[in-house]
Formats: sequence, structure tokens, C-alpha cells
Amino acid sequence: MGGAVVDDEPSDVKAPDGGWGWAVLAGGFVITGFSYAFPKAVSVFFKELIREFGVGYSDCAWISSILLAMLYGTGPLCSVLVNKFGCRPVMMVGGLFASLGMILASLATSILHIYICTGVITGLGLALNFQPSLIMLNRYFSEKRPLANGLSAAGSPVALCCLSPLGQVLQYHYGWRGGFLILGGLLLNCCACGALMRPLVGPKKPQGQELQAVDEAEKKPKPKKKLLDFSVFKDRGFLIYAIAASIMVLGLFVPPVFVVSYAKEMGNEDTKSALLLTILGFIDIFARPTCGLIAGMKWVRPRCVYLFSFAILFNGITDVISSQATDYPGLVVFCIFFGLSYGMVGALQFEVLMAIVGTKKFSSALGLVLLMEAIAVLVGPPGAGRLLDATHNYMYVFLLAGCEVILASIVICMGNFLCIKKKPDEPEAHLENGAPAEMEKLNSLLEAEGAAP
Repeated sequence: MGGAVVDDEPSDVKAPDGGWGWAVLAGGFVITGFSYAFPKAVSVFFKELIREFGVGYSDCAWISSILLAMLYGTGPLCSVLVNKFGCRPVMMVGGLFASLGMILASLATSILHIYICTGVITGLGLALNFQPSLIMLNRYFSEKRPLANGLSAAGSPVALCCLSPLGQVLQYHYGWRGGFLILGGLLLNCCACGALMRPLVGPKKPQGQELQAVDEAEKKPKPKKKLLDFSVFKDRGFLIYAIAASIMVLGLFVPPVFVVSYAKEMGNEDTKSALLLTILGFIDIFARPTCGLIAGMKWVRPRCVYLFSFAILFNGITDVISSQATDYPGLVVFCIFFGLSYGMVGALQFEVLMAIVGTKKFSSALGLVLLMEAIAVLVGPPGAGRLLDATHNYMYVFLLAGCEVILASIVICMGNFLCIKKKPDEPEAHLENGAPAEMEKLNSLLEAEGAAP
């Protein structure tokens, strides 16, 4: 008889830090790429959709907004489904939803039809893949987890660099309907990635011991499993993280949205302006795994939250300085530094959350944080757009975004320094993967040895 599958209680099995974990990492790389790059890649088809349905650019922009809102806002729903059914079935169903949405959208007769199909159905499918992939990555990696998170996060800029040109080629040869249909087929790869998410299996026991363990487990009353654990809100570290992340998201996505228009406003041609996003994405590709490697270093890892705070601060200062750019080379320099800082934030944001709440509560914590960020995602770029309409000056847009991101870095840094450090009775409160319980056992054993004659 084999070991028990422990998809719901991963802390009972040691993370392998390799082996099949690398296949899980490859699946997470692809899923992260689709989840973050797809809302941006769909914008390639906007001109054709405007011509087809006689709508404005702002109407088409809602497609990407709804996609992102579904990715973030359905976090608690994903947590409930993962806690109920496990990661693999949720991801495979999500892959079918993501593909089905794009296939149905290729038959659209109105922009509302595309909102429902591409925005809601595909967005839900991507959400059902993204969150479980992070959870499985957390279960398979412990010591190498910062590097694994960095490599997985690199899927976002890599996919963006591939999907945007692919979308242009598909549109040129097959039109937007053919392009949507082919992209729908491409999204079926999410099902293959979901199949890679094999639950961790405990070590095999002798048959007699296993039968005895089964009998004991049957005698013990099983505690009712929480589908969404709200007890994470009692954790000060989680509260500080959630507040800071929500503030950060208000300004984090604004510069990539407006930098191309900023360059065009300066009188640069379209292709030259679009090159800025390519530069940003290229730097981002290398920044994420490099930052993950640094975060995994022995001296850095216990202070990972402060490295995350520095990355946010670096990003905010870059925005503020770029607001004074007056020519194209200035924007190129901005994109280099923004890509570096943006990659650092992307590599660290979920690693820090994992370290704060631990393995058991990560599913619920991630869902709740994404829900809070969803509100900020919907408010941030449109709010910056209103500011631009009122002032007709991109300087104020970048200044606002930079100030919001800098405020987030101050909140998470000072919050951890003042609130978490003032808990001398809980020095190991935020160690991961059940470490506090292990420390308590070790201390009790040492005390017992000291008391022995």
C-alpha cells in the first residue's frame, strides 16, 4: 500500500525542494505567464474590435480590466475550491474555462459578448490556475523557495514578449476572430500544467504500521476543515502585508499603462514608443530569478520582508524621478530601472506572504490578499487616467503613482519594524512550515535535559 495523499495537509510531508518540484515549477512558469500577460496581450486586437463593433478605446479597455478584476477578485473563491477539491482538479477545470471563453468570444456579435466571454469566463479560468499553481509551488519548495518563486514569476515578462507579437501575427493572417480561436486552443495548455500538480505523497510505511495508523485515524473525530480561514487577520504580519500590498497596487501598474502614451506625447513614433515596453520586459525577465536567488541567501532570507520593502521603495523612487523626463533617452533609462524594480517586486511579493503565514494558511491568505488588491487594481489606472484628463500632464500621473508605491514601502517596513519586533514573547512567530511548533518541542527537550540529574 502506498503513502497517503496529503494535498490538504502538506506540512506533514517535507518539501522535496526538487524532483517533481521542477515539473511543478515549469507548470507555474507557464501559468504565471498566461495569467499576467494575457490581459495585456489581448489589447493587440483592440483596433479591430473598435472597427468591428463601432465602440471607443475606453470600451475595449474594459476587457483587460475585467480580466484583471477576475484574476484578483475571485481569490477567496479559488481558496475555497482548492481547500475543498485540491489544486489539480481546480486547475484543469480552470484551463477548460480559460479556453472556452476565448473560443466563445471568437463568435461574438457585440462587445458585451466579449466582456462576458473573454473578461469573465477566461478571467475566471486563469484565476483558477494562477492561485493553485502558487500553492503547489509553496508545497514543493522550502529551502529553494525564493529561487523557485523568482523563476516562476519570470513567466510573466517572457509570456508578454511572446504573446504580444504572436497576437499581431494572428490578427494579420486570421483576423481577430481567428486569433481568439487559436489563443483559446493555446490556453488548453493550462490543463496540461494542471496535470503536473501532483499532490505530495508521504513516505511508505510497513503494512502493519499503516493499518494501525488508519485505525487510529478512524477512531479520532476529524475536525471540520475550514474552506476559508479568516484567522489570518489575527496575524499582525499579515495585516501589515495586506494593507501595504493594496496601497502598492494602486500605483504599481500605472507606469506601464501610460509610458507608451507618454513617449508619443513627446513626439516619438508608434514603433519607437512601443519599444519601451520591450525594454522594460527584457530587464524584468532577468531581474526576477536574480532577485529570487538573492532572497534565498542565508543572511538575506530572514530579512526578506525588508528586501521587499526596498524593492517597493526603489520602484516608487523610479516613478517619481521619471516624472521629470523630457526626452526619449530619459524614458529608456526609466524603463531599465522600472523593469529592474518591478521584477524584484514580482519575485518577492508571494515569497514574503508565504513566509509570513506559513504553508497551512497560505491558500486562504492568498485569496484574501488578492481580493483586497482587486479593488486597488480597478481604482488605480482609471484614477490616474482621470488625473491625466484634468491636468493634461503626465508628470502628475507618474508622481502620484510613485508616491503611492513609496507609501506602501514605508507601511510594510515600519509596520514590521515597530509592530513585529515588539513581540519578544513570540520571537519565531513568522517562521514557515510549522517551524514555531518545532522550536517549542526543541526548547521543552532542552529544559527536560537540564532538569535531569
